[in-house]
Amino acid sequence: MKQTEKQVKFWRGLAIAALCLLLVVSALYGLGVGWKSCAAREEAKPAAEALSLWTENAAARQQLVSYVEAVTREGGPDFIPVERRIAVFDLDGTLFCETDPNYFDYMLLVHRVLEDPDYVDKASDFEKETAHKIVDQNLNGSSFTGLELDHGQCIASSFAGMTPEEFNAYIQDFKQLPMPSYEGMKRGEGWYRPMLQVVDYLQANDFTVYVVSGTDRFIVRGIVDNSPLKLPMRQIIGSDETLVAPAQGDTDGLDYVFTDADKLVLGGEFLIKNLKMNKVTVIAQEIGVQPVLSFGNSTGDASMAEYVTTNNPYKSLAFMLCCDDLERENGSQKKADKMYELCEQFDWVPISMKNDWTTIYGAGVTKK
Repeated sequence: MKQTEKQVKFWRGLAIAALCLLLVVSALYGLGVGWKSCAAREEAKPAAEALSLWTENAAARQQLVSYVEAVTREGGPDFIPVERRIAVFDLDGTLFCETDPNYFDYMLLVHRVLEDPDYVDKASDFEKETAHKIVDQNLNGSSFTGLELDHGQCIASSFAGMTPEEFNAYIQDFKQLPMPSYEGMKRGEGWYRPMLQVVDYLQANDFTVYVVSGTDRFIVRGIVDNSPLKLPMRQIIGSDETLVAPAQGDTDGLDYVFTDADKLVLGGEFLIKNLKMNKVTVIAQEIGVQPVLSFGNSTGDASMAEYVTTNNPYKSLAFMLCCDDLERENGSQKKADKMYELCEQFDWVPISMKNDWTTIYGAGVTKK
């Protein structure tokens, strides 16, 4: 059937529109902007909405928002390409409740060695001694040299032989236990809600977020699993222990071949405590480029903060949480005051848990 002039014009116009769309998409990809990036920008909420749990006049909030606006403004002097928008976060005391009455992973060891009826009789003397040191620390504030490393080895040995999936299931069960110091909160629910908003805000602005923790990597993954922190496990970095095949025995990994009958299990040997300078080296090894944002809360995060803000080719900032809320959180004014002093000395941005946040754990959670 012969087409009318009107039909010919319609199809010609449609073809031109399709060609224009193809050229626009090609140009966007040529500039390094893909569909995912475009979608992220469309979903980005205004800062006031995205950071609604922060007080309006919080200086840290204002500095973060100004920073993000500056580095995401294409053509601006501080623009950072998407692939270099990398933020690193500590876990305990930065994203998640640090002590109740001690670190999550310390209390997990106490539970495993002193309370778990399936393991109490199997625990080694060294594991029991280390667990009792943690209990002493909880009750009396005692200090023990080398406890961090001893604890790391005891975590590795007390869960040796479990697959990563079995270890995760154990952690999920532990997360269901009530928090001793809080009403309305379980062990796995101790997320700082305003900091979760920071993560979401950064991701909506095309930042890639990593957790860089001193806690065992598999424990951090277990805490993050089934939680409101939406990060892939490949972006979780922590202290490490060995993984082996059960039949491997003492055979070196260079001499053993994984078979179709094998599975990975925890090998029982502690490798490295990911604190202080070790955080810097592991960032360089696993991320491969210098991040532009750092969030921490203690001197264990100082090296990470300084690494992010020293000789960085891009605009960078380091934030430090100050545990100055003694009403809603197991805070410490002495530690908070020390961190404020360090922030002044090193030009880090302090975050006041007391003054900058309208809530910490959300509605329905109160400190006993």
